[in-house]
Amino acid sequence: MAHTIKQALNSASVLAAVTDNWHLESELLLSHVLNVTREHLFTWPDNEVSAELYQRFTYLVERRLKGEPVAYLRGKQAFWNFDLSVNSNVLIPRPETELLVEKALTLFADNGANMTVADLGTGSGAIALALATERPKWALWAVDKSTAALGVAEENAKLLKLDNVRFTLGDWCSGLPQHCFDGIVANPPYVEAGNSHLSQGSLPFEPLTALVAEKKGMADIETIIDQSRACLKPGGWLLLEHGFDQSEKVVGKLHDSGFSEIGTEADLAGIPRIAFAQWQGNDLK
Repeated sequence: MAHTIKQALNSASVLAAVTDNWHLESELLLSHVLNVTREHLFTWPDNEVSAELYQRFTYLVERRLKGEPVAYLRGKQAFWNFDLSVNSNVLIPRPETELLVEKALTLFADNGANMTVADLGTGSGAIALALATERPKWALWAVDKSTAALGVAEENAKLLKLDNVRFTLGDWCSGLPQHCFDGIVANPPYVEAGNSHLSQGSLPFEPLTALVAEKKGMADIETIIDQSRACLKPGGWLLLEHGFDQSEKVVGKLHDSGFSEIGTEADLAGIPRIAFAQWQGNDLK
C-alpha cells in the first residue's frame, strides 16, 4: 500500500509515547529518508512515498520508540552554523556547548589573529571545528583518547573543508607540547557515576566514558586544570564546561592551582556552566 508524505508523518504519531516533539522528530526522520528538506514535506504533502522508503522510515520510528536519539538515527546533528556527522562513538553536541565557543571567541578577541588553541576531548569535533570556521588563521588541535571519536571529528573537518585543525590521539594534555597554547577549551565528562539522569533521554545510548567522571564528576576537570598549566603560554586561557552544580568547586580548583582572572559564564537559564581563567606562567606546585 502506497503512503503519502502526510500519511507517513501521521503514522509516526506513536512517537508521542516517548517525546513531546514527535511532530518535529517525524519530520526530521522522514526528510532524512527521502533526502529532502522539511519544507519539501510541507509543500508536497500528497506526494507518494515508495514502499521501500516508507519501510526505512518506519524502521527508524521503531528505533526511536526504543529511545535511540534522532541524531544517531539521522547520523548528524546541527551545531553552531553547520551539521556534524555523529554516531554512538561520540556525544551528541548540545546547544549549551555553543556558549563555550562564544566565550572563547569573545575572550580571545584582542589576542591577535594567529593563535594556537587545543580542544580536549573533542569527540565529534564540535568545539574545535566551530572555532576553526570562525577563525581560519587560528591553529586548532583536536585531542581525544578515542580513535573512533577522532575518526568522526576528522570526517567532519573534511566535510567542512577545514585545513587549520590538527587531530591528536591523547588523554587530555598528555603528549601535547609545553607552553605552546594560547587557549585550551574542553567539555569533559562531569556527571557523577550513578546519577539518575544517565538513564534518561538520549544518555543511555551515548558513550559513558564521555559523560561520567570519578570524584563526583570532578576528576577529569581537575586533571585538565592541573595538566593545562604546563601547556599554556603565559597569559593563556583555560575554558571549561561543567555541571550545573559544580561552578564553586571548579572556581575553587582554578584558584588553588594558581590561575588568575577567574570568571564564570551562565547559560540562558542563569546557571553558571562555563568557567574560564588565565595562566600567568607561575611556578608549578
